[in-house]
Amino acid sequence: MSDITEAIVTRSTPQEVRLLIRERAWEGLREAVEDWPAAAVAELLPELGREERVLLFRALPRKLAAETFAHLAGDRRRSLLEDLTDEESRHVLSHLSPDDRAQLLAELPAVVTQELMQLLSPEDLDEVRTLLGYPENSVGRLMTPDYVAVRPEWMVEEALRHVRAVGQDAETVNRIYVVEEGGRLVDDIQLRRLILAEPTMRVREVMDHAFVAVSAFAHREEGVQAIRKYDVVALPVVDSDGVLLGIVTVDDILDAAEEEATEDFHKVASVGPLAMSLREAGLSLLYRRRIGWLLILVFVNIFSGAGIAYFEDTIAATVALVFFLPLLIDSSGNAGPQSATLVVRAMATGDVRPGDWVRLLIRELGVAGLMGVTMAVAVSAMGLYRGGMDVAVVVSITMMLVVMVGSLVGTSLPFILERLGLDPATASAPLVTSIADVTGVLIYFSLATWYLGVG
Repeated sequence: MSDITEAIVTRSTPQEVRLLIRERAWEGLREAVEDWPAAAVAELLPELGREERVLLFRALPRKLAAETFAHLAGDRRRSLLEDLTDEESRHVLSHLSPDDRAQLLAELPAVVTQELMQLLSPEDLDEVRTLLGYPENSVGRLMTPDYVAVRPEWMVEEALRHVRAVGQDAETVNRIYVVEEGGRLVDDIQLRRLILAEPTMRVREVMDHAFVAVSAFAHREEGVQAIRKYDVVALPVVDSDGVLLGIVTVDDILDAAEEEATEDFHKVASVGPLAMSLREAGLSLLYRRRIGWLLILVFVNIFSGAGIAYFEDTIAATVALVFFLPLLIDSSGNAGPQSATLVVRAMATGDVRPGDWVRLLIRELGVAGLMGVTMAVAVSAMGLYRGGMDVAVVVSITMMLVVMVGSLVGTSLPFILERLGLDPATASAPLVTSIADVTGVLIYFSLATWYLGVG
């Protein structure tokens, strides 16, 4: 046993950690994982059985345990909390950063949240209630009140003493925030500038009055865009009067960005957002998240069938038209989601705004026209071979029109949804495709009926 323990101390592997757990070698286990990054421990925990997972978590040093818990996905946090005692849960909650604590409690069922909130200290409870008071998906939910602030009239030497005194508990000390009496933010300073300044200088002499802040009520996507644009590791969060409430750090913003991207991917595929990993999701949850949009799209596509039935005489007169229907509909359905995907992504990153609609629509009209002509030329030979000159003309013109219509629908729908207060990502590929299908059928058979003189 001692040989194994010594090997683990110098270089432990997941297999060796499992062996230590099975042999109940608690001291060796604690030494084996004490130097592991929290993210690595969080990655190992879900791979263990229920009992092994709890035993490993209990063996972690206190600080590492809290950091590991913060790295776990929401559903895995809940599962682990169910296996811990009240005292262990109290310890984990008390060592979480305020933003991580608020996020956890917001994700849990109300009954569980109330039980856990009773385990918090009065100070932690006040922080949680403050953060949970902000709208869901707002920057206020992500911020932490653990920051370092100094006053503009302080000497640099005095400010640095303050940083050393309170910086240990701060989320980050890369930026030092300068606040006036009353808490109004007037600047943020890089710690390096403060260190390199003369000790007898006033903080206001080091200030450059160039800073960026975000409202606590702003959507978290605005925080993502601000950190990306200004390339900062932390962003001050203020109220409507400019009073500093907290900061949001790049790691929390990256988590938020990942959640937003995942949610948009799900919406683009007409899937309701999942609050847990796909591996952990059950059959019932996946069914509920996917069936809704599929049923809606079934009813949308009923119009395609109705359109085909309406032009029954045209089809009977020229059966060859049916051969090209899948090709034309697919082309329109492919062009539309291309445009929608480009617009939705550009809107998500802030590259495109509602006022750009007309300009993008005009440009898309030109692009779609060129694509439509190219695809019309490509399909004309097949139309000539399968149905003769008349069919080739109908198919070629239809191809050009449906590609243009599909592209314009894909470009316009995200702007329309945003104007209606809906998420532009709802302009999903299946929705755009279904709309393009219906319009494609109507365009194709209406043109064929007129050009071929049927009816």
